[in-house]
Parts: sequence; C-alpha cells; structure tokens
Amino acid sequence: MSELDIVLADLSAEGDQLDDLVAGLTPEQWRLPSAAPGWTVADQIAHLAFIFRIAGAAASDPEGFKAMTAGAEQDFNGAVNAALADYADDTPEVLLGRWRAERAAVVEALAAVPAGQVVPWLVNPLPPIILACAGIMEQFAHGQDIADALGASLERTDRIKHLVVFAILTKDFGYQARGLTPPATEFRFELTAPSGELWAFGPEDAEQRIAGPAVDFCLLATRRRHRDDLAVTATGAEADHWLDIAQCYRGPAGAGRTPGQFATAGV
Repeated sequence: MSELDIVLADLSAEGDQLDDLVAGLTPEQWRLPSAAPGWTVADQIAHLAFIFRIAGAAASDPEGFKAMTAGAEQDFNGAVNAALADYADDTPEVLLGRWRAERAAVVEALAAVPAGQVVPWLVNPLPPIILACAGIMEQFAHGQDIADALGASLERTDRIKHLVVFAILTKDFGYQARGLTPPATEFRFELTAPSGELWAFGPEDAEQRIAGPAVDFCLLATRRRHRDDLAVTATGAEADHWLDIAQCYRGPAGAGRTPGQFATAGV
C-alpha cells in the first residue's frame, strides 16, 4: 500500500468507529447539545458530511469546489455555519446516509488523484495525503464533541499518528489565528502513542520541547480539552506559550474548553 492508501484506510476506519457510535441513537440523542455552542450531535455529523463533500469535490471537480466554497476565505465560520442549513431538515436516517456517502466518495476521489498532483483547498492547494490527514483531524475533533455529548468514549489507536503529524505541520495556525508572528525556533515533539511507541519529531537538541501522550496532544491541538486537563508538558517559554494557543485548523480559535469541563482528561 502507498502512504496515501494507508491514510485513506485509516480515515475510513475512524469514520466507521464514529458511525458505530451514532448509528443507533434515538431522535432525542441526535438533538443533544454538544460542547460547540449552538451545535447538536446532528450538526456535528452534518458538518463532517459537508467537509467531506467539499473535499471530494476538490479532488474530483475543482471548478465545482470553487463554486461551493466561494466566500469562505472572507468568512470561514459564516460559510461553515451556513452549510449546516442544507442538512437542517434531514431525518437522522437521511443525515447518516449522506455522511456515509460523502465518506466513501472522498476516499475514492482522493485515491484517484494522479501521483504528484495537488488539489485546491480553502487557502492553498494541498497534496491528497494532507487533505486525508485533515479529514482524520475533523473526525477526531467532531467525534470527540459527539462522544462528550453522549457521555461515551471512542477508542484511540495509533491511527492518530496522521493527526499528530498534521498538527505539527500546522503548528503556526495558533499564532496566525491571533495575529501573532510564529517564532523561528524549531520545536521538538516527543509523544507516546496509544500502543506505547514513542513518536519523535524535530531536532533532538531543540530547547523548546513538547512531550506527553499523543491522545492528549491531539485533544489539545483540536482544542477539545484545556491544557490544564491534559498530561502534555512544555520545556521552554515558547513551547509553553504554544500550549495555550495550539490549534490545527484555520480560522478563529473559538472559545475552546475550560479547565475541568470534562470529568477526565482522556476520551
């Protein structure tokens, strides 16, 4: 399997796990509020369906993608929230079917992109493998919101390595979202995978260092837990500041989560 094939297989597996969590929900559970202000469980799935829809279009129909995302660069949050209206009248069965179809379509579309070719995205064109990693990030983050709303948990496996890599590649997003200049200093990341394997990135002799469980790191970078509730540590002032502003998605940071908002630090 190619690297892209591996990431796409893991994207599918992550989607299947979340699907298992929501497939048997009652209509009342679909309407439960999530930690994202104003969003229900159904809204979370609608958002994923929309994101996968535009990602599939980016890979298979670039002109269609441009039409679907017109205006998103100027008002990203507005475009995201407006997209939810397209799913507002869906029954749970219809919404679940649409999400399943978009999940399958985006995997097929990204797999079909010729080697070495990039696809358009909201700010810059991306290699298909990076867009697939972004899809894993989306499912991790919004799946966590759903699990929290239901008082449930999701099994986290070494598939999150794709999200770890993505979060490191997008390390500067937290600065950019706040109008700050990212430091030129390189960071060292040493994170423990769910399997116990050590994942290390960055110069071994770096003074600025981030360490801890990879799951906690992903919860931090997706802003689904406050740093005080996680076992992620920093060495160096710049690394410590980054723990306050970490985010692996573009656009406004949002309020994030408050200390102690959830009973446990993990999932």
